[in-house]
Amino acid sequence: MRAGGSDDILFFDVVARSRSLTEAAREFGLSVSAVSKRLAQLEARLGVPLIQRTTRRFTLTPEGERYAAGAARLAAQWEELEDSIAEQHGELRGRLHVRSTIGLGRAHIADLVAEFVAAHPLVQVDLELSSVPLNIAGTGFDLDIHVGTLPDSRLNARRLCRNRRIVCAAPEYIGQHGEPQRLSELERHNCIVLRENESDYALWRFEQPDTAVRVAGNLVSNDGDVITRWCLEGRGLIMRSLWQVAPLLRDGSLIQVLADIPTPGADIYATYTDSPALPRRTRTLLDFLEQGLDARITGS
Repeated sequence: MRAGGSDDILFFDVVARSRSLTEAAREFGLSVSAVSKRLAQLEARLGVPLIQRTTRRFTLTPEGERYAAGAARLAAQWEELEDSIAEQHGELRGRLHVRSTIGLGRAHIADLVAEFVAAHPLVQVDLELSSVPLNIAGTGFDLDIHVGTLPDSRLNARRLCRNRRIVCAAPEYIGQHGEPQRLSELERHNCIVLRENESDYALWRFEQPDTAVRVAGNLVSNDGDVITRWCLEGRGLIMRSLWQVAPLLRDGSLIQVLADIPTPGADIYATYTDSPALPRRTRTLLDFLEQGLDARITGS
């Protein structure tokens, strides 16, 4: 890491996108002390502190935020220039920080990321799964994959796959209790309730008519896999996303009920920061995820 000019810009872009100096050191393949020394040299050259150090993490100073914003733009342009030159001959390379919700990540994103890296071995993907919603603007993440869009003008959103929540039951449950034909009949059925992120999913929403039906049952959990298992055991009805139950519908383990009453869309999106040039590896991963999710969920 040579000091000065474009080297400083590329160096600080990596540091600013990292969550700690330890993470930055891993990306550079250096010791934490070497990165800390390099950062101190940069701060001395500029005459201002760029980060406020803590034991495990750091925060950018106002000067650091300005320098990081400019460094991100210039680093993206630099990378786009190299990508355009190597478009026909160079392999994808570099690191991608990807974030996803836990259920979706375990069911689909982890497998697709592994397939992507197998096809592009010079790319490293750091996948983080979390149940806590996060606006990735200003973080070190390149992509955030989730159900639904995020209302933030600093982010771009790309729909990866159409998705909606549907009501399902096991054939065993239908055989014992019958199949509801109208929304009003839900009140006499055992509806397994999901409570997640402090949201009340005891309200099942339908598009036509535009209504929310309050359901109830004797089984409640904050874990989607748990309520799906209960449903498979014939214990009641659930409302789950297609990305979760599509394979179970295809093999007959579950049956969609109230299929003629559509529910609102809950499409799968990837969000990413608004930058002048999206790296080729990021664009290629987005294309790969879109194709892979469509094949896995809709079967097309």
